[in-house]
Amino acid sequence: MSSLYSRNKDLSSRSRKSLSDSPPSSPSPSTKSFRQDRASSRSDSSGVEALSDRLTPRTSTYTRRENRLASLNKTEDDSASKDYKKLYEDALAENEKLKSRLEDSKQELSKIRSQLDRVTQKQDRISERSTVFESEKREKEALEKRVSDMEEELKVLTELKSDNQRLKDENGALIRVISKLSK
Repeated sequence: MSSLYSRNKDLSSRSRKSLSDSPPSSPSPSTKSFRQDRASSRSDSSGVEALSDRLTPRTSTYTRRENRLASLNKTEDDSASKDYKKLYEDALAENEKLKSRLEDSKQELSKIRSQLDRVTQKQDRISERSTVFESEKREKEALEKRVSDMEEELKVLTELKSDNQRLKDENGALIRVISKLSK
């Protein structure tokens, strides 16, 4: 409830400020001529001195108003130029912040790229190792196969040697039997 009250209070003070901040409008030419006509008709009836007494406060009020408007315009011009200067300085400060952020981002990007290069090189080395490992694995399998083949040949050779020895023994026995028979 209090926030609603404070909002209404803020809105009403803003509307009052906006009305009081706006400079009063200068009288239109028709209003000026109307005042001059009234003043001249009064001077005819009440005399020249009464007219000058009445016009002096009006003129000074008008002059004060004009001076106030001129000073407002000057302060607006000064504040506008100050605002531009402040805006320029703010933009420069923002640009510097952005430049520093960009520089930080560039440095971070270069760090990330170097890390990526290292990881890529590491993966290349690993893939090379895996390629070497694969070729070594294939060579090992080929050697194991060759060894197993040689073992099989060795078994066959030992069987052939044993068969050859048996045949030699049989041949010797046959030669002895034939020699006994031929005697």
